[in-house]
Amino acid sequence: MLDTQTKRRIDDCRDILVGKLPDPKAQIEQITIGLIYKFMDDMDKEAVELGGSAKFFSGDFEKYSWDNLINPKVTAAEMLALYSEAIVQMDKNPNIPQLFRDIFKNAYLPYRDPETLKLFLKTIGEFEYTHSEKLGDAFEYLLSVMGSQGDAGQFRTPRHIIDFLVAIIDPDKTETILDPACGTAGFLISAYKHILLKYSKDNKQGLNIYEYNKLEKKPFNNLGDLLTPDDRKKLIQNFVGYDISPDMVRLSLVNLYLHGFNTPNIHEYDTLSSEERWNESFDLVLANPPFMSPKGGIRPHKKFTISSNRSEVLFVDYIAEHLNYKGKAGIIVPEGIIFQSGTAYKDLRKMLVENHLYAVVSLPAGVFNPYSGVKTSILVMDKEVAKKQDEILFIKIDNDGYNLGAQRTAVKGGQLEEAIKLAHQFVETGELVESSIAHLVTKAEIAKNGDFNLSGERYRANDILTQTNFDTEELGEIVEILDNLRKPITKSDRTEGQYPYYGATGILDYVHDYIFDEKLVLVGEDGAKWLSGDKTAFIAEGKYWVNNHAHVLRPIRTKVLDLFLVEMLNYMDLSPFITGVTVPKLNQAKLRSIQIPLPPLSIQEEIVAEIDGYQKIIDGAKAVVDNYKPKIDIDPNWEMVELGQVCNITSSRRIFKDEYVDEGVPFYRTKEIVELSRGLIPSLELFISHERYTEIKENNDIPKPGDILVSAVATLGVSWIVNHNNPFYFKDGNLVWIKDIKEDVESIYLKLVLDIFIPNQIHILSAGAAYQALTIVKLKQLEIPIPDIETQRQIVAQIENEQALVNANKQLIEIFEQKIKDRIAKVWGE
Repeated sequence: MLDTQTKRRIDDCRDILVGKLPDPKAQIEQITIGLIYKFMDDMDKEAVELGGSAKFFSGDFEKYSWDNLINPKVTAAEMLALYSEAIVQMDKNPNIPQLFRDIFKNAYLPYRDPETLKLFLKTIGEFEYTHSEKLGDAFEYLLSVMGSQGDAGQFRTPRHIIDFLVAIIDPDKTETILDPACGTAGFLISAYKHILLKYSKDNKQGLNIYEYNKLEKKPFNNLGDLLTPDDRKKLIQNFVGYDISPDMVRLSLVNLYLHGFNTPNIHEYDTLSSEERWNESFDLVLANPPFMSPKGGIRPHKKFTISSNRSEVLFVDYIAEHLNYKGKAGIIVPEGIIFQSGTAYKDLRKMLVENHLYAVVSLPAGVFNPYSGVKTSILVMDKEVAKKQDEILFIKIDNDGYNLGAQRTAVKGGQLEEAIKLAHQFVETGELVESSIAHLVTKAEIAKNGDFNLSGERYRANDILTQTNFDTEELGEIVEILDNLRKPITKSDRTEGQYPYYGATGILDYVHDYIFDEKLVLVGEDGAKWLSGDKTAFIAEGKYWVNNHAHVLRPIRTKVLDLFLVEMLNYMDLSPFITGVTVPKLNQAKLRSIQIPLPPLSIQEEIVAEIDGYQKIIDGAKAVVDNYKPKIDIDPNWEMVELGQVCNITSSRRIFKDEYVDEGVPFYRTKEIVELSRGLIPSLELFISHERYTEIKENNDIPKPGDILVSAVATLGVSWIVNHNNPFYFKDGNLVWIKDIKEDVESIYLKLVLDIFIPNQIHILSAGAAYQALTIVKLKQLEIPIPDIETQRQIVAQIENEQALVNANKQLIEIFEQKIKDRIAKVWGE
């Protein structure tokens, strides 16, 4: 059990290292090496106390023992030299088990500051671990820290999703198990614990790993007590992991060792490009591989069945091809695998449907929050089940037990347990009990049009409608499509006027003429978003022009009401109807084929009236949110000072385009600051290397909590207070940096003043006619009111109270938007 003292020490270690190692993964690697180093010394001391002799630090390596390292006579510089040499040489130590040599393989000290190391080792020295279980508690906390860091590498798989996948696949003690992109070995350890649970005397309820880990208080702890020593030995040998990153290999080795694996089978291996282990096959594969392809794509060898340079295609192909004849697999995949229309994607899905796949689980888009809103699914394979069944099970998870915001707090109504039971029932019986989250689709239906689309919603509409009393109609039967009347106007040819000019997402401009003079429904054709809730459909009224990127629909109003049609289309996930890879498109033929349930007009009118009532509440709350602006009543007796007198106003070091990298430290521009100012997770697009960031931090400076960044181009004057220690940098010219704020000025008060004063004086503070930008020189001269510190705090408190009311209106919007969704869901029979 992790105690608060251990947690505090680990946090202290991170705080010590962050100045030299801003990358959380690098911090964790150094803390891991330090903890293992101290653990080896503790085991030597215990052996000596019991009458034995030191093993880890003996012979030529005795000079590296902990006591020699922290001897008061050793200077900080000597300590740096000794420790640096020790961790580099440790993989050559003939006296220690191979596992420990592997842990120290390629280890080195990435900073050269003696005082930082001295402070770090002093904190590591406070740990005393004579048993690996205690070290395991500390390491588990360390990995949880890494899992909460969005910039620590690939997106970490949440623990409950790992356990969910393992519980569905249900590994057993005789099966060989692989994770080909193992990271910190989370899937392997979950599978190991699941097997131990199956062979635990006290597990009379037959709890799986998902159910067991959900329990706050564990009913029993003696896992695997029904296994013989020989069973355990063979079991541990069954687990294998690959990872391309030596850092991840090191972390997974330690993690497995601390879970009872004395000789873990973890290999540094490029799964997609190397052939060395191609002939190895397994009974079971579990994976959430990194699916980012480098520029130009992957360069795989020629042994893959599917020809592609996309990592997501190659990983799934690799896993399918490396299953034994009764093999099983569970893989987390991005949405491209599910419905992309490229040849490689279709060939892969065809292979899976015909030979491997028995279930697809759609996960909600927020599962990987806070660091990615990416939409994913789980492909569940069992070659034996796939041969027997002519249907595929589709499960749609809307609630994984946590809300989908940045904090991912627990909520009621989770559907994962039900999903596990449904999957197991289908494997055992080939049947499915009635369920609102699952349905079966024949392989023939999936293969019908040749694209083998694996989006369950594509096949679900008719299935759902059988549960309702409403008839279903194709869109082509209930609307007139007026696409032949629309006409694009290039921006240079547009004449400014009073009539809205519509595109795929709404009004783009105003022009001097119009095409339509009636109420119609527009649906994005290309350049739109088509997921559920994306507002793909909308109503246009009055006189207006429409370009060729939005379909124009005239509802046959004896069959369907305009607003009812819009709400039904916006509720649907239309992505299964999208064609094209480079330019995704909802073509007219696909549009006509969309089916919706169609109640009688009288019921449609009731539904529309109910929705309209909810919408009025939403509109009222939005009016509060949109129109609220903080206001400060300025006392004429307050001192007016130039902004440059109360803070330092500057910008960043110049970062050139060729310094951008695919992964690393987030690089903010105006766009990201606007998102952060609205409380959103920034949609990160640019990164710089950790090495470049460290260089800037050591030689110049970086933003700190309490500093303010202000957008200087495009959307001018938007400000954001830095509120965390996570590393990031920003683009010079895009953003102005306000730092070194005087002690008698509150950062929040200063931000409020800037939010009020900058927009009012933007014409004075900005330069350029065609391209406006805030200038540092003029911003320094901006006169602002500075009352005494107590008055500033009172103003901040008052505005924070007002903001709480605004936030309550935001919550009201969410509640009534959900009511609209729930009402439409009833029509669909959900």
